[in-house]
Amino acid sequence: MKNYQIPNSGAKTRGSKYTGQSIKPLPIHILTVGKTRSLGVQLIVKDYVDKIKPYCPIHDLRIRSNPKNSTDPRIQIENEEIGFMNFIKQDDWVVMLDENGIDLKSEEMADLIGDAGTGNKGSGSRMVFCIGGAYGHGMKVRERANLRVKLSSLVLNHEIALVVLVEQLYRAWTILKGQKYHH
Repeated sequence: MKNYQIPNSGAKTRGSKYTGQSIKPLPIHILTVGKTRSLGVQLIVKDYVDKIKPYCPIHDLRIRSNPKNSTDPRIQIENEEIGFMNFIKQDDWVVMLDENGIDLKSEEMADLIGDAGTGNKGSGSRMVFCIGGAYGHGMKVRERANLRVKLSSLVLNHEIALVVLVEQLYRAWTILKGQKYHH
């Protein structure tokens, strides 16, 4: 699949180009590296996942962190990458979270979901968001990603990145539906 490009809208709007339009709700799968989650993070994620479910099917899945218990970061990345690549299908629309990715506004996240759901710009059968472990993603995931996005200029722990992502996905859907959550 071709890499997706965020259009330079230049407009300072509070909506999306898709607000109020019918959008096919592609299933969203969030893949996160990790063994266990703190209870607080799990409660917040569950709350937002439950809020997103009326808009689209969403699944929160974990890839086993450092499955071979290696002290070598390269081996950790390679082994975690196997988990990601085993899950990703050929027609998935893959968004990799990366500290060097592009910075999206909330309205642009809504447009991203809208583009995927309307068949624009290379959408797939489902959206897959990949959150890597402590050392990030391997080359296969990087090459497979349709888009690399950063959630903050700060480097975020994978659990915090997950919380930010699910909140932004909920915000994006409320923007698309013209609801009052965003501003």
